[in-house]
Amino acid sequence: MGATITRPNLTSVGTIVWLSSEVMFFAGLFAMYFTLRATSPEVWHENTQLLNVPMALANTIVLVLSSVTCQFGVFAAERLQPRRTGGILQVTKWGMTEWFALTFLMGAVFVSVQVYEYVALVSEGVTIAANAYGSAFYITTGFHALHVTGGLIAFLFIMGRAFVAKRFGHYEATSAIVVSYYWHFVDVVWIVLFVLVYFIK
Repeated sequence: MGATITRPNLTSVGTIVWLSSEVMFFAGLFAMYFTLRATSPEVWHENTQLLNVPMALANTIVLVLSSVTCQFGVFAAERLQPRRTGGILQVTKWGMTEWFALTFLMGAVFVSVQVYEYVALVSEGVTIAANAYGSAFYITTGFHALHVTGGLIAFLFIMGRAFVAKRFGHYEATSAIVVSYYWHFVDVVWIVLFVLVYFIK
Protein backbone atom coordinates (compact mmCIF):
# COMPACT_ATOMS: atom_id res chain seq x y z
CA MET A 1 0.00 0.00 0.00
CA GLY A 2 1.18 3.50 -0.74
CA ALA A 3 1.62 6.16 1.87
CA THR A 4 -1.60 7.91 2.89
CA ILE A 5 -1.78 11.65 2.45
CA THR A 6 -3.33 13.50 5.38
CA ARG A 7 -4.71 16.97 4.85
CA PRO A 8 -4.01 19.63 7.49
CA ASN A 9 -6.92 20.44 9.76
CA LEU A 10 -8.63 23.51 8.26
CA THR A 11 -9.65 24.87 11.65
CA SER A 12 -6.07 24.78 12.92
CA VAL A 13 -4.70 26.30 9.71
CA GLY A 14 -7.33 29.05 9.79
CA THR A 15 -6.51 29.84 13.41
CA ILE A 16 -2.78 30.08 12.67
CA VAL A 17 -3.43 32.42 9.72
CA TRP A 18 -5.69 34.57 11.92
CA LEU A 19 -3.10 34.68 14.71
CA SER A 20 -0.54 35.82 12.14
CA SER A 21 -2.75 38.83 11.42
CA GLU A 22 -2.99 39.41 15.18
CA VAL A 23 0.81 39.49 15.34
CA MET A 24 0.76 42.33 12.81
CA PHE A 25 -1.92 44.13 14.84
CA PHE A 26 0.12 44.02 18.04
CA ALA A 27 3.29 44.91 16.13
CA GLY A 28 1.49 48.09 15.08
CA LEU A 29 0.59 48.81 18.71
CA PHE A 30 4.21 48.27 19.78
CA ALA A 31 5.39 50.64 17.03
CA MET A 32 2.90 53.27 18.23
CA TYR A 33 4.13 52.84 21.81
CA PHE A 34 7.81 53.30 20.84
CA THR A 35 7.01 56.30 18.63
CA LEU A 36 5.10 58.12 21.37
CA ARG A 37 7.79 57.22 23.89
CA ALA A 38 10.52 58.63 21.64
CA THR A 39 8.66 61.91 21.22
CA SER A 40 7.78 62.37 24.92
CA PRO A 41 10.60 60.89 27.06
CA GLU A 42 9.98 63.26 29.98
CA VAL A 43 6.31 62.21 30.15
CA TRP A 44 7.38 58.56 30.20
CA HIS A 45 9.86 59.17 33.01
CA GLU A 46 7.23 60.91 35.11
CA ASN A 47 4.41 58.41 34.62
CA THR A 48 6.31 55.11 34.77
CA GLN A 49 7.18 55.92 38.38
CA LEU A 50 3.51 55.28 39.21
CA LEU A 51 3.50 51.70 37.88
CA ASN A 52 3.18 48.89 40.45
CA VAL A 53 5.86 46.58 39.04
CA PRO A 54 5.67 43.86 41.79
CA MET A 55 1.91 43.53 41.29
CA ALA A 56 2.33 43.40 37.51
CA LEU A 57 5.05 40.76 37.88
CA ALA A 58 2.81 38.60 40.09
CA ASN A 59 -0.01 39.03 37.57
CA THR A 60 2.33 38.01 34.74
CA ILE A 61 3.29 34.84 36.62
CA VAL A 62 -0.41 34.01 36.99
CA LEU A 63 -0.94 34.38 33.22
CA VAL A 64 2.16 32.31 32.38
CA LEU A 65 1.02 29.54 34.73
CA SER A 66 -2.41 29.63 33.09
CA SER A 67 -0.72 28.62 29.85
CA VAL A 68 0.64 25.57 31.68
CA THR A 69 -2.80 24.59 33.00
CA CYS A 70 -4.26 25.22 29.54
CA GLN A 71 -1.75 22.79 28.03
CA PHE A 72 -2.66 20.12 30.58
CA GLY A 73 -6.23 20.60 29.42
CA VAL A 74 -5.09 20.04 25.85
CA PHE A 75 -3.33 16.82 26.85
CA ALA A 76 -6.60 15.62 28.41
CA ALA A 77 -8.53 16.61 25.27
CA GLU A 78 -6.07 14.67 23.14
CA ARG A 79 -6.77 11.64 25.35
CA LEU A 80 -10.48 12.35 24.65
CA GLN A 81 -11.01 12.80 28.39
CA PRO A 82 -13.44 15.69 28.89
CA ARG A 83 -13.91 15.27 32.67
CA ARG A 84 -12.06 13.97 35.72
CA THR A 85 -12.02 10.26 36.54
CA GLY A 86 -11.22 10.69 40.24
CA GLY A 87 -11.76 13.09 43.10
CA ILE A 88 -11.58 16.85 42.59
CA LEU A 89 -8.25 16.97 44.46
CA GLN A 90 -6.71 14.22 42.31
CA VAL A 91 -5.26 16.55 39.68
CA THR A 92 -3.56 13.66 37.87
CA LYS A 93 -7.03 12.41 36.96
CA TRP A 94 -8.44 15.74 35.86
CA GLY A 95 -9.98 16.04 32.42
CA MET A 96 -10.03 18.91 29.97
CA THR A 97 -12.91 20.67 31.74
CA GLU A 98 -11.17 20.88 35.13
CA TRP A 99 -7.91 22.16 33.63
CA PHE A 100 -9.72 24.70 31.46
CA ALA A 101 -11.82 25.84 34.44
CA LEU A 102 -8.61 26.51 36.39
CA THR A 103 -7.17 28.33 33.38
CA PHE A 104 -10.34 30.43 33.15
CA LEU A 105 -10.06 31.33 36.84
CA MET A 106 -6.42 32.40 36.47
CA GLY A 107 -7.26 34.44 33.38
CA ALA A 108 -10.11 36.12 35.24
CA VAL A 109 -7.71 36.98 38.08
CA PHE A 110 -5.31 38.51 35.53
CA VAL A 111 -8.00 40.74 34.03
CA SER A 112 -9.30 41.74 37.49
CA VAL A 113 -5.82 42.79 38.65
CA GLN A 114 -5.36 44.77 35.45
CA VAL A 115 -8.65 46.59 36.05
CA TYR A 116 -7.52 47.29 39.64
CA GLU A 117 -4.31 48.79 38.26
CA TYR A 118 -6.29 50.97 35.85
CA VAL A 119 -8.38 52.31 38.74
CA ALA A 120 -5.24 53.06 40.76
CA LEU A 121 -3.56 54.87 37.85
CA VAL A 122 -6.66 56.92 37.04
CA SER A 123 -6.76 58.04 40.68
CA GLU A 124 -3.19 59.28 40.17
CA GLY A 125 -4.27 61.28 37.13
CA VAL A 126 -3.02 58.85 34.47
CA THR A 127 -5.94 58.66 32.03
CA ILE A 128 -6.16 57.80 28.35
CA ALA A 129 -6.72 61.48 27.53
CA ALA A 130 -4.15 62.91 29.95
CA ASN A 131 -1.06 62.63 27.76
CA ALA A 132 0.80 60.48 25.25
CA TYR A 133 1.81 57.98 27.92
CA GLY A 134 -1.77 57.43 29.07
CA SER A 135 -2.91 56.88 25.49
CA ALA A 136 -0.12 54.41 24.73
CA PHE A 137 -0.46 52.52 28.03
CA TYR A 138 -4.22 52.05 27.95
CA ILE A 139 -4.45 51.28 24.22
CA THR A 140 -1.73 48.60 24.27
CA THR A 141 -2.66 46.93 27.57
CA GLY A 142 -6.38 47.50 26.99
CA PHE A 143 -6.43 45.72 23.65
CA HIS A 144 -4.53 42.86 25.24
CA ALA A 145 -7.08 42.69 28.08
CA LEU A 146 -9.85 42.48 25.46
CA HIS A 147 -8.04 39.57 23.84
CA VAL A 148 -7.73 37.81 27.20
CA THR A 149 -11.45 38.36 27.79
CA GLY A 150 -12.15 36.84 24.38
CA GLY A 151 -10.10 33.82 25.41
CA LEU A 152 -12.12 33.46 28.62
CA ILE A 153 -15.33 33.43 26.59
CA ALA A 154 -13.82 30.77 24.33
CA PHE A 155 -12.99 28.59 27.34
CA LEU A 156 -16.59 28.84 28.54
CA PHE A 157 -17.78 27.85 25.07
CA ILE A 158 -15.45 24.82 24.92
CA MET A 159 -16.37 23.64 28.42
CA GLY A 160 -20.07 24.11 27.72
CA ARG A 161 -19.84 22.11 24.52
CA ALA A 162 -18.00 19.33 26.33
CA PHE A 163 -20.89 19.08 28.79
CA VAL A 164 -23.63 18.94 26.16
CA ALA A 165 -21.80 16.65 23.71
CA LYS A 166 -23.11 13.11 23.84
CA ARG A 167 -19.68 11.88 22.86
CA PHE A 168 -16.42 13.81 23.24
CA GLY A 169 -14.59 13.15 19.98
CA HIS A 170 -11.86 14.55 17.76
CA TYR A 171 -14.00 17.53 16.71
CA GLU A 172 -14.34 18.71 20.32
CA ALA A 173 -10.66 17.97 20.99
CA THR A 174 -9.60 20.03 17.96
CA SER A 175 -11.66 22.99 19.21
CA ALA A 176 -9.87 22.79 22.57
CA ILE A 177 -6.47 22.67 20.86
CA VAL A 178 -7.31 25.70 18.70
CA VAL A 179 -8.34 27.71 21.79
CA SER A 180 -5.02 26.76 23.39
CA TYR A 181 -3.15 28.23 20.38
CA TYR A 182 -4.94 31.51 20.99
CA TRP A 183 -4.29 31.45 24.75
CA HIS A 184 -0.57 30.76 24.32
CA PHE A 185 -0.42 33.59 21.79
CA VAL A 186 -2.07 36.01 24.25
CA ASP A 187 0.41 34.87 26.90
CA VAL A 188 3.45 35.53 24.71
CA VAL A 189 2.12 38.95 23.68
CA TRP A 190 1.73 39.90 27.34
CA ILE A 191 5.29 38.85 28.18
CA VAL A 192 6.53 41.22 25.45
CA LEU A 193 4.18 43.95 26.68
CA PHE A 194 5.24 43.43 30.28
CA VAL A 195 8.92 43.88 29.43
CA LEU A 196 8.14 46.85 27.18
CA VAL A 197 5.86 48.71 29.61
CA TYR A 198 7.25 47.82 33.03
CA PHE A 199 10.99 47.40 32.48
CA ILE A 200 12.03 49.40 29.41
CA LYS A 201 11.06 52.68 31.01
